[in-house]
This record gives sequence, structure tokens and C-alpha cells, in this order.
Amino acid sequence: MYRLWLIFAQAVTVLLAIFFVVSTLRPELLPWKPRAELIPIKEAVPDISELRHDSYFEAASRAMPSVVNIFTTKAVNERSHPLLNDPVFQRFFGDQFESRTRRRSNLGSGVIVSSNGYILTNHHVIEAADEVEIALSDGRKIKAVVAGSDPETDLAVLKVDLTNLPAITFGHSREAKVGDVVLAVGNPFGVGQTVTMGIIGALGRTKVGINTFEEFIQTDAAINPGNSGGALTDTAGNLIGINTAIYSRSGGSLGIGFAIPVHIAKEIMEQIIRSGGVTRGWLGVSMQDMTEELADSFKLSSATGALIAGVLKDGPADRAGIKAGDIMIAIEGEPVLNSSELLNRVAALAPGATATVTIIRDKKEMEIQIKVGVRPKQV
Repeated sequence: MYRLWLIFAQAVTVLLAIFFVVSTLRPELLPWKPRAELIPIKEAVPDISELRHDSYFEAASRAMPSVVNIFTTKAVNERSHPLLNDPVFQRFFGDQFESRTRRRSNLGSGVIVSSNGYILTNHHVIEAADEVEIALSDGRKIKAVVAGSDPETDLAVLKVDLTNLPAITFGHSREAKVGDVVLAVGNPFGVGQTVTMGIIGALGRTKVGINTFEEFIQTDAAINPGNSGGALTDTAGNLIGINTAIYSRSGGSLGIGFAIPVHIAKEIMEQIIRSGGVTRGWLGVSMQDMTEELADSFKLSSATGALIAGVLKDGPADRAGIKAGDIMIAIEGEPVLNSSELLNRVAALAPGATATVTIIRDKKEMEIQIKVGVRPKQV
């Protein structure tokens, strides 16, 4: 009986093996059809003769090689309690509480602005860093030095010892319009180079509370931590802004990002490269926006201009005869709408030059000549 069972098992095994081989190699020989049939599908034939109208591949391809990742490190001493430095404490406890230094890392992005190694980024990306390392899009890494920075616009310039770098093409941020499509290129959260797309939501944004001098491009292109210092480009891949900040309560993008227009960034960059810093005009006044209530109290028909709230003694404005309570409405014949615009316009004046300002005093317009001073360094 055992022998018969063994022969049966061997026969079944051989038959199953034959079935497996036939079903795999020649399934058409089996008497039944497969439970599921393959169906023919249509596949699009890639057309390489022309680009898709809905793709920004070429713009991204032009901009991405010019955007770098920036890695900064700073030494942090963990031995902060004053007792640990006490000689008596050390005598009893020895070096078991010896201070330790660790490295704190940060990341951001930057834009190659010249083939000989200058890179534009944000001041807050490299602020207080001990070491700055640049990672190029081709995988190369190199140490960078800070050529100079300007905290008041949150811009900085780095220099690396490389040549023939893929410098970005500067666009025309003054010609940008609300609704224009833009691309943001950077290294969000350190995941690697990324391109996001959106539109310009507003231009000339001030009073955001980020920098002293503000004239931001607002966009809904996703900008996240790590994108700071990266490029905002038009649909041709030309640089129109330096991504700087986001409006967020969680740390992630909520669809409101801010970029410094490239015409401002270019002026700051050129000053830093030329002299290592930025020199601005200064009048020595404190000011505030005009409101409807203030305009009514001064018996004025419109709430434009900036109210001079205070005048620094022996400053440029004081020497020219400007008084607290004056309302400045124009500089060099160009109207001033508010205090933010006045601050930017004064900063753009050349120190040492004489500027003509228009003020309202006692409901009368008058022009005053002021010799522009040098804005003190802000700390």
C-alpha cells in the first residue's frame, strides 16, 4: 500500500511540473483561456520637435544650474553655567564637566551672479556662521567666504574660488506685473534642488516687518525653509527676485512668500562687491504715516506723505530747518505716499549730495534744501 501511494505522489508531482512548464512557455496549448486577457492601449508618441506650451522645462533648465545649496555651521559651547568655570568647583570635580563644543548646522540657497564666483543670498542664511560651504548643482562642494552683507535688506554676497560658473541672467523686476507666472528655485527642507511655480500676487509690499527696507514681490509659488536666498525667475528663467521669507504660522508654505526685487538686490550687491558694505542717505528724522485723522487735525485734504515725528539735533534735517510736525510730501519733485516710501527714497540718495524736499508747514507748501548725510550702521 505504501509503495502504491509513493508511485501516486511521484506521478502527481511530475504532472504538476509538466503543467507548470506548459502554462509558462506555451499557454496556448492548454484547453482553456486565461482568466484575464491583455488589452491593447494607446500611448502618446513623444514629440521632440517642439516644447509643450504648458511646460516650464526650458526656464527651469536655465535657472537651476545657477542656484546653489548653502550649508553653514557654527560652533556652540555647551558649557554655559558659570559654576563650571569656577576653579574650586573644578578642583573637586575635575574635568568630568569639561565643556563640549558641537556644530550647529543651517541650510539655505544662493544664486550665482557672476562666472568668477560671486553668489547672492540672504543675510540671515549666513549670519554668525563660522563656516560656509557651497554645493553646486553638478555635485561639487567648496568653502565660501562672506564678501559682505547688509542686514537692513537681508542680502549677502559670498565668494568662492572657482571660475566658469553658470551665472544666472538678470531679468527686469521693475517690469513685473501682478498675475505673471514665476518659478521659485531652491533647496526646501534640505531635500535637494526643487522648482515650484506660482504667480505674482502683489508688488511693492512694505510694512511686512521683516527688513528695515522693504519693497517685496509677493508670490504664491511655494517657498519653504531652505529656499531662502534662492532664485525667483520669470518664465524665461531670468532672475527677478531673491526669495527671502514666508508668511507662516507653522513653518511651512501657506501660499504667501516674499522676494527682494532683483533691481534692489543688484544695487546692494554691487556696493558690497565694490566696498564691502552699503552706504545709504540719511536725513536724521523719525517719521510716521499720515492717517485720515492726522490729515483732519492738520486741515489737509488728503492723507499722503509722512509726518516728521522727531528731528535729530545737529542732523542733516535739523541743520536745514526741518521741524517736528512738518509733513514731507515729495523728494526731488517726486511725490512721497507714506513713511516706508520716504525711507527707501532717502536711502537711495547719495551722501554728501544736496536734495530738495517739499514739506507742508502751517498748511503751506515749501521747498527746503538738505545736504544728505550718511545713514549710521544699524546694530
